[in-house]
Amino acid sequence: MEFLIRLIRPAVPFKYMMSGFRRRRLTTFITVAGIALVVFVFTAVLMMSNGVEETLSSGGSERNAVIARRSSQGEISSIIDGNTIHVIKTLPQIATDSKGTPLISAEPVVVINLDKVGGGLSNVTVRGVDQTAFELRPHVKMVEGRTFDPGSREVVVGVALTKSFYGVSIGEKIKFANDYWTIVGIMDGKGSAFESEVWGDATQLQAAFNRANTVSTMTVRMKDGVRIEDFKKAFDEDKRLNQFEPKSEIKFYKEQSEALAIFINVLGIVITIIFSFGAVIGAVITMYTAVANRTTEIGTLRALGFRRRSVLWSFMLEAILISGVGGMLGVLLASFLEFFSISTMNFNSFSELAFSFALSPGIVIGSLIFAVFMGILGGFFPSIRAARLKIVDSLRNE
Repeated sequence: MEFLIRLIRPAVPFKYMMSGFRRRRLTTFITVAGIALVVFVFTAVLMMSNGVEETLSSGGSERNAVIARRSSQGEISSIIDGNTIHVIKTLPQIATDSKGTPLISAEPVVVINLDKVGGGLSNVTVRGVDQTAFELRPHVKMVEGRTFDPGSREVVVGVALTKSFYGVSIGEKIKFANDYWTIVGIMDGKGSAFESEVWGDATQLQAAFNRANTVSTMTVRMKDGVRIEDFKKAFDEDKRLNQFEPKSEIKFYKEQSEALAIFINVLGIVITIIFSFGAVIGAVITMYTAVANRTTEIGTLRALGFRRRSVLWSFMLEAILISGVGGMLGVLLASFLEFFSISTMNFNSFSELAFSFALSPGIVIGSLIFAVFMGILGGFFPSIRAARLKIVDSLRNE
């Protein structure tokens, strides 16, 4: 252990390393700014991806299960027929309310077009529900107006839609399925994807879109003590239900974010790699400049008895310190993105999804490690150069 400490601890005084920053303010500042920019982009990409996942998974509960067709990639491509709905309602694993009614919401899901603020059209998810849906998802609350009346062509809209689309205020009408639907309320879903949806009466939506008695998915509340594995087993054992699969609500909606999250990560990483080349080159130039300007000092240190290893580590730590400062600055700047919300197309639902940037401890640690890695790359060869300088040649440079 003592050997390792001696190995990594530079014998060169820390004060000496810090003095180099004062003499190279401009180049050091440019390098720190470049690394901060790269880390900012890297952190922002991770925050976007994490924000999408949190938005889609935050609307779920481990006590709820979502049932969809096995071959479907999302709610839009899933179909559950009326006979299957009746079979599922008889399963003993489903919880009931005080009146003995199964806590089930059979939901047809469709996509419509609305005029977006800023111009153009965008897809919006319309979900058919009944009042049980609000009991299954207690985090969804009406913040303005009221819920729709059963059997009427009234709808409620998510609060995120009111910020991104025209004509979605209370009292206004939106047209789809050759009819006008009156907006009677605005709902808040505590940051979940439901804030980007329109909810209406399930029976009315089935009639409007000629869905007969079919739905897209079913959300059910499992009884206390029933695990999702037990619920799946009931589907595997019943041939009438083999084509359908229940998943925990959190897992189901989290899977809906995978395609978008992967796309954001890939695109962001490509951009980050391109930017990082510039930041690493900047670090290399800064450290080579430091070596060139301090050749005589390096020779003096070697003449005083400092080892090559000590010189190497002093320059490496200097590069890591510069990159660390840039990394912390980049993360700090990226943290302010949490105050902003954006919207984009969700590839699974083909509809608009509003979400916020979400920072996590893992993202902070990963971004700082990335910054230090850039510092190591940028400082390695200049540090080797400094350590290999011969004492005589260094002193002769004066």
